[in-house]
Amino acid sequence: MIPLAIRRHAPRLLLIITILSVPLSAAYAIQVGKTVVYTGGNMGRVVFDGRAHNEAGYHCMKCHNVYFIPKIGAVKITYADHTTGKELCFGCHDGSRAFDARANCNRCHRK
Repeated sequence: MIPLAIRRHAPRLLLIITILSVPLSAAYAIQVGKTVVYTGGNMGRVVFDGRAHNEAGYHCMKCHNVYFIPKIGAVKITYADHTTGKELCFGCHDGSRAFDARANCNRCHRK
């Protein structure tokens, strides 16, 4: 049973939590379901399709705050990361859960 004092203040608490969470959600670098293009690599730009990941059931927090800091450019992925067993993209893109990124360069890298 929820104590009476908490039940009485629940609407205010919900309002406070909602107000405090708005700035946190605004701090993310990209909106849910958008496409991000990363540049700077020798293999061409990398296109991350947030909509495709979201539709496959992988929501932002599945990877953010675990493998990636939710800020564009905060994580640099090198060619060596593709073969060292680092999770990053390759935790799922290993050929079992999703296409094997190591064998399908052009699925992510676009010239």
